[in-house]
Amino acid sequence: MATEAARQPGAATLQTVEVRGFYKDYGRQRAVADVSLTLRAGQLTALLGENGAGKSTLLGALATLIRPTRGQVLYDGTTAEAWSPLALRRCLGVLSHEPRCYTDLSARENLLFFGRLYGAFADGTALTAACAQKLTEVGLQRAADRPARTLSRGMLQRLAIARTLLPRPQLLLLDEPYTGLDRDGVALLSRLMAAERERGAIVVVISHDLDALGPLCDQVAVLLHGRLRAHAEFAPGTCDGPALLRLYQQASAAGAAAGAGKLRRAEPRP
Repeated sequence: MATEAARQPGAATLQTVEVRGFYKDYGRQRAVADVSLTLRAGQLTALLGENGAGKSTLLGALATLIRPTRGQVLYDGTTAEAWSPLALRRCLGVLSHEPRCYTDLSARENLLFFGRLYGAFADGTALTAACAQKLTEVGLQRAADRPARTLSRGMLQRLAIARTLLPRPQLLLLDEPYTGLDRDGVALLSRLMAAERERGAIVVVISHDLDALGPLCDQVAVLLHGRLRAHAEFAPGTCDGPALLRLYQQASAAGAAAGAGKLRRAEPRP
């Protein structure tokens, strides 16, 4: 369970995130049903599933952006409400479908702006140095002072990755992070995710690029029509793209055999 110190601003320790009996309804439409999953520091978890399976909804709940209709998301054993909002937000790094960069700001100015919002740096000198380091890590050092609107889609994705990693989050939530990246960018992102896992971060990734993601995985969860249909853990270095594909296919077959229809309507509430 999180200590009082860990829940206060300035602390950024997070060892486990637990999803317990998670349901999410949108009116009468049920998006996710009865999902339970434990995420641990130093592990990378892949969330797999078809479009509309509920993966992004679950990621949004982990990011505290979506409230469950039923069930809980626990951060070191306590709900988000038990944390200082600033302390928990400092633990989070979220990369969504779109880069979400300010197009009139340069790449460097984007990082400086978001770095100030996080408030995770001792002073401006530390923030400036961290921004320069991240731009170099993602290969944007030569484009650092160009307006974001002049960057290609792949370069914008690299900038979004740098922004997400800048505050060294303990819970890293990545939704289709390989989008727009060329071959070198894919390899770069894989190295960065591996480094975050080694640093002790909890890393959760949604991706359809199984070959790139497979070798990084410690845990895999497959969602089918809003339900968790397969789960597996792998010893370091034993997972790969074909293993993810087999697990996905097994989950699809099991769901079909069980008559898993799409979740159309939520149960009536009392």
